[in-house]
Amino acid sequence: MGFGKEFIPIYQSHPNGGQIAICSRTQSVLDDLADQYQIPKELCYTDWREMIKNPDLDAIHVVTPVFEHYPMVMASLRAGKHAACTIPMATTIQECRDIVDAAKRADKVYMMMETALYTREYLYVKKLHREGKFGKIQFIRSDHTQNMAMDGWPAYWQGFPPFLNGTHALSPVIDLIGKRPLSVVAHGSGRLSEDRAKRYGLPFAGVTATFNFEDTDVVAESTR
Repeated sequence: MGFGKEFIPIYQSHPNGGQIAICSRTQSVLDDLADQYQIPKELCYTDWREMIKNPDLDAIHVVTPVFEHYPMVMASLRAGKHAACTIPMATTIQECRDIVDAAKRADKVYMMMETALYTREYLYVKKLHREGKFGKIQFIRSDHTQNMAMDGWPAYWQGFPPFLNGTHALSPVIDLIGKRPLSVVAHGSGRLSEDRAKRYGLPFAGVTATFNFEDTDVVAESTR
């Protein structure tokens, strides 16, 4: 369990929180976290499929590699749980639609946990916007750049198409404009090494996209 463990104390300290269960494939990691956060052994799992069967758990928060998001979220919703998941929601439009439909059928809440919307920097900008300090917005530009080739990133990130995981850059823009995107035009820039370009069939090191939105003349430009 990597990034996921950061949420344990958050949930434990929340005034509306209840019992917390955790899941990790690695038993030693699970044992260490159980000791550190005083989580009962019966609420520690090495198999997420067993975890979602627990009738006492109301919600599942998925913090796993990207390609596991969709099946885990779908299974959680089908098990009658509210579901939250780290970004991205999924990797195809159809998968996103499936999740929306599954949440409606189950009458449960799904949330994509976009952390960029809750940083102190963005919340401050949002406050200034609400107070009218920026005047009328005419254009927005955003970017979120990361070097996924650095040590410490899982191998599957190398060559990963930038806008399959573009929500850090785009979500604050959509939130500020407050409208649904209608169309997008994207341009790739730079070149990956041949081995990384072959992995997902996209050669670009970065992508810049412009978005039009419903009921507004404002255009947004976002780079990932």
